[in-house]
This record gives sequence, C-alpha cells and structure tokens, in this order.
Amino acid sequence: MAPPTEGRPIFLEIADQIAADILVGTYGERAQVPSTNELSVHYRVNPATAGKALNRLVDDGVLYKRRGLGMFVAAGAPEALRARRRAAFADEFVRPFLAEGARLGLSLDDIVTLIRKDHP
Repeated sequence: MAPPTEGRPIFLEIADQIAADILVGTYGERAQVPSTNELSVHYRVNPATAGKALNRLVDDGVLYKRRGLGMFVAAGAPEALRARRRAAFADEFVRPFLAEGARLGLSLDDIVTLIRKDHP
C-alpha cells in the first residue's frame, strides 16, 4: 500500500520510508534493500516511481548500486541520515517552537519546564 503523500511526490515518501527503515536498523550497512519491482508491488506504484526513490537515495549517498545484484546500504549511511535529520529537526521543529514560545511570552526556562513536564 502506498504511504500517505501529504502533497509530496510519492517517490519522496518511499525514499523517506526506506531511510527511516535504515535508521531503525531494518536494513543495516551493506544490506540489500528491496528492488524496484518489489517496491512497486508493495506500494502499488509504477516501477519508475520506485526506481526514482532508490536513485534519490543513491544520489544522497545512502545507497549504492551493485550491477546485476541490486541496491545496498552504504557504509556510514545510518549516521549520515541521523546528522541530516538532526539539522532538519532544528530547522523544522525547534526554531519554530522557540519562536512560538517567544510570541507567547514564554522564557527559555518556561519552555524547558514545559518540556520536562511532558517528557517521561
């Protein structure tokens, strides 16, 4: 079944799901990931769409191709993905969160107190 697209191209959603699977260890370094055909069947998309997702990850250095064998997770890919996601996390969540807190008149100490209250 296709992942929800949230207005984004489906190939990006598939690439994000594969990257998430790498981050949680479903695919370790140098492990083979599903083929274009397997992905197209699983997500019910055109094989070209699945191939575009895999090629995006190749372009990002997350996967590498082995001619005639398929696509594999690059060495260091999990940590590289974590580093990229940490940077994106700050830009997409932390900075807007702090800006909203400032608009509400919350100090940094107030925000930290709220986080500690809700964090187990």
